[in-house]
Amino acid sequence: MRVLSGIQPSGLLHLGNYFAMMRPVIEMTRTADVYIFIANYHAMTTVDDAGSLRGMTLDVALDFLACGLDPDRATFYRQSDVPEVTELTWILSNVTPMGLLERCVSYKDKISRGISSNHGLFAYPVLMAADILAVQSDVVPVGGDQKQHLEVTRDIAEKFNQSFGETFKIPEPRIEKSVAVIPGLDGQKMSKSYGNTIEIFGDPKPTRKKIMRIVTDSKTVDEPKDPEASTIYQLYRLLAEPAEADELAARYRAGGMGYGDAKKALAEAFESYFAPMKARREELAGDLAYVEDVLAAGAAKAKQTARQTLDAARSAVGLA
Repeated sequence: MRVLSGIQPSGLLHLGNYFAMMRPVIEMTRTADVYIFIANYHAMTTVDDAGSLRGMTLDVALDFLACGLDPDRATFYRQSDVPEVTELTWILSNVTPMGLLERCVSYKDKISRGISSNHGLFAYPVLMAADILAVQSDVVPVGGDQKQHLEVTRDIAEKFNQSFGETFKIPEPRIEKSVAVIPGLDGQKMSKSYGNTIEIFGDPKPTRKKIMRIVTDSKTVDEPKDPEASTIYQLYRLLAEPAEADELAARYRAGGMGYGDAKKALAEAFESYFAPMKARREELAGDLAYVEDVLAAGAAKAKQTARQTLDAARSAVGLA
């Protein structure tokens, strides 16, 4: 089974990225043929500074490797190192109905939040389809809010196959329901778009301050509290051992514990959980040649797969 997953280098990676995407896909490398790419073409829809894009792309590579990605178990690469994907995007664009793209909720959402409307943002789902179809993915892990984009990919692939013959596999979504939505500081889904994130490799003092700003209700110290309704507890149980999470939940229900104490427990659990990964990241930052070698090796493998797919698509439409 081949799995594809990608992530944009559009800012520091946070707890939502880690638990909803990074950790699950790293775990999949033990049992599946996993392709993971740094989506720097996609990031161009929101990042318009060359230095920032380069720096954030490197940061994502460091973060993944520090968080336990074994490059011998996965194909890890920069999207821009596989230009076959952009040629395939053009081929797919010619079988993609405008109405299909006009119905995409994410485009409307981004425009409503003030992101400049341009062709790249509008045609984003076609590039995403090319990423997926180029490596003939069987499965694509997605969040619930991204499911529509995978449905678009399936529609494009099916229309191409009907028009030109069987060329692409039709990928299936995999939604990790248990960790699909990680709450942010304000209780909404954790997202850079909402400014409510906790960065996994952020500076310690600002990160702790962020945790202490998590929004809570107005219950007093003495009042019993529902742990399941608390953003603090929802994050804590991701980071702590099950027995520790059970103990904190019991303290919530018993009363006598303020939210400040719960936030301190969360901050300590956060620092303890990511301490080994932070140390590993510092090592990797001192050996960037190794990181570049990993990305180059991954790109070579991805290019070989994508080239075969592109050649088949070119032949099917009459370009070969």
